Amino acid sequence: MSQSIQRAADILEFISIHPRTPSQVAEHLKVHRSTALRMLQTLADSGLARRRQDGLYGVGYRLTGLANLAREQFDLASLAKPELAALGQRCSHTIHLAELQSRSIVYVDKFEQPGMVRLYSQIGQPVLLHTAGVSKAILAHQSPAVVEGMLEGCDFARYTDATITSPEAFRAELEITRERGWAADAGEYEDYVNCIAMPLRDANGAVVASVSVTALKARADLGELQKLLPELEEVTTSISKEMGWRP
Repeated sequence: MSQSIQRAADILEFISIHPRTPSQVAEHLKVHRSTALRMLQTLADSGLARRRQDGLYGVGYRLTGLANLAREQFDLASLAKPELAALGQRCSHTIHLAELQSRSIVYVDKFEQPGMVRLYSQIGQPVLLHTAGVSKAILAHQSPAVVEGMLEGCDFARYTDATITSPEAFRAELEITRERGWAADAGEYEDYVNCIAMPLRDANGAVVASVSVTALKARADLGELQKLLPELEEVTTSISKEMGWRP
């Protein structure tokens, strides 16, 4: 990427957080104020930035319009597919992608490896909230109102000895998940299957989806799966950045 394009991208990202003075932009780019001002004026001439009455520069209305036009291109499953498929091939386990949709969490993609036992999960089907790692990874970062609203329809039925069967225990599990940054399903729906999961964030920093690595316990117990956490974090961070998130 040429230096001028990189600088323009840096400016747009910098002023999108909140409006800035030319001096602040110059300090951010480590350039002379006149250089920053010239670039700001060029961006303003194209409608991508605008000079406000208080002298600060913010994003332009054209940029907002372009973002709205392009929104339909940001299909999460398509965006995440290359990295999730590659992750599945590297670790030889099943990869799930789940997304928060209104008052439910839905599997939107699944990558099973050749020769492996097929799991119950199906693309397009809702996640069983109180047993799945992907749901915990998402709900751990939602407001209490959102969590309670989604749990209203959860019966907390027992499937295995490890199933969480009460709202209180589930809330405690969400707190643990939020503190450590990842979720687990320790044989809570099928006692011979476990998984680890991590959240995906959008451009606003909100958790809107999650990715899990799922394995038969005979192939990898929870301790073995936890060794994949650094790699899973790398993948979820990369996808979140593709969605516009900046740490």
